[in-house]
Amino acid sequence: MCICHKIVNFSFLFGIGTFFQGRKPVILNRSVTFVAGKKEKQKAMQQTEVDNQKWYVLYTAPRAEKQVESRIQGMGVICWLPLHKSPRAWSDRVKIVDIPLFPSYIFVKCAETDLYKLLRIPGVSRIVYYNGKPAIVREKELDSIRTFLEEAANHPLMEGEEAEIVCGVMKHVSGKIRRIRKKYLLLYLAQLGAHVCVSLEKVYPVNRIR
Repeated sequence: MCICHKIVNFSFLFGIGTFFQGRKPVILNRSVTFVAGKKEKQKAMQQTEVDNQKWYVLYTAPRAEKQVESRIQGMGVICWLPLHKSPRAWSDRVKIVDIPLFPSYIFVKCAETDLYKLLRIPGVSRIVYYNGKPAIVREKELDSIRTFLEEAANHPLMEGEEAEIVCGVMKHVSGKIRRIRKKYLLLYLAQLGAHVCVSLEKVYPVNRIR
């Protein structure tokens, strides 16, 4: 095998065209331009895929939202399950837990062609439609939900606010907060015309109870 043939094969492996004038190889610029053009095309395709991604809504089976969220994330798909804190009462205490703000609904960001693949996920019941097409949620609408959740999470108990006793013998009785201390507060019960001293762990703002 001549050395010229070896050079051609080596150049081919690296995608570079080689042209011979006599016995001197000349690297053509057009092949380098082709490689650069291929990279630009790939970038353009990736950007198109991102541009085609929109926020859609999936409806899940009851109490399956968190499992569905985990499975969607495992597929590499962007999703968001808005959660808010809510009291869950036992006979002697109250535990604050994270529960879905919109039960059975979860937001996903993907191309519409990929949306239908998510129907195969256990726990996903259907795609939410609007006017015969998958409903699209605008980014600013999701931002409004995020802002609402942040404000609710940062909002402490305040004097003058309406609160409800969520456990114990006075469960579901509500009143207005008169005074707040480190471990308890003074609650005015209008229906009884009296004040009661209640542990902070046993009350929750009325406007945040779900």
